[in-house]
Amino acid sequence: MAIYKDLEGKRVVITGGASGIGFATAKRFIVEGANVVIIDWNQKELKKTLSIIPELKGGVHADVSNPDEIKNAFKKIDEILGGIDILISNAGISFRNPFLKIDYEQWSKVLRVNLDGMFLCAKEAIRRMKKQLSGVVLLTASTNGIEGHPLYADYNSSKAGVILLAKSLSLEFAPWLRVNAVCPGYVLTPMQKAEYTPEMLEIVNSKIPLNRHAEPEEVAALFAFLASSEASYITGQAIAIDGGETAGPYTPMEE
Repeated sequence: MAIYKDLEGKRVVITGGASGIGFATAKRFIVEGANVVIIDWNQKELKKTLSIIPELKGGVHADVSNPDEIKNAFKKIDEILGGIDILISNAGISFRNPFLKIDYEQWSKVLRVNLDGMFLCAKEAIRRMKKQLSGVVLLTASTNGIEGHPLYADYNSSKAGVILLAKSLSLEFAPWLRVNAVCPGYVLTPMQKAEYTPEMLEIVNSKIPLNRHAEPEEVAALFAFLASSEASYITGQAIAIDGGETAGPYTPMEE
């Protein structure tokens, strides 16, 4: 059931849309009546998602870190949607490694996908939005971009960059463009399940005030709100959705 009536008919592009948060977000915007195209590098998952969500207007295979592929992807999106109103730049990767074991190849790959990809997609989207002097850009950052976490030096650095990119763009293109960074904490996505054992997940949950990971659909709900006119006075922000993780050190209190 649609909640934000003004999202009906909006042209929405979601990167990393074939799994996790991106997949849930695509489904949510379709419920809201938007016209959605997803971009993903994984051709197999992309094809699978298009069969699972037939209401999608299309899916484009592209690596967000490749400038030529992203230029071509947005040309295809022009053909499908005739423009863009909302960009949700969500594609990202992470690896769990101690700092001294992160080689330059891994560092570069994480920065290329997580930060360069945001730059490339935002640039293509904003060029189009500028013609109509309206639009919303939402970048998936992370609480890892707000505070330090061991074993993710490359990922943390990339997400901190995403937050400042969002803030910078919000100033440069105000007042007609709104730009925000969404900062999920721990979300139960396929990427998270691949990196953490069930025992590790339980340890993490015990340190979160709400005692659980977020569901991808909860992050999707935040994206829908921020894209809607209900959030018309929110821009330049890094908005955490983390179950209270960044509120401060958590110690369960006795009743």
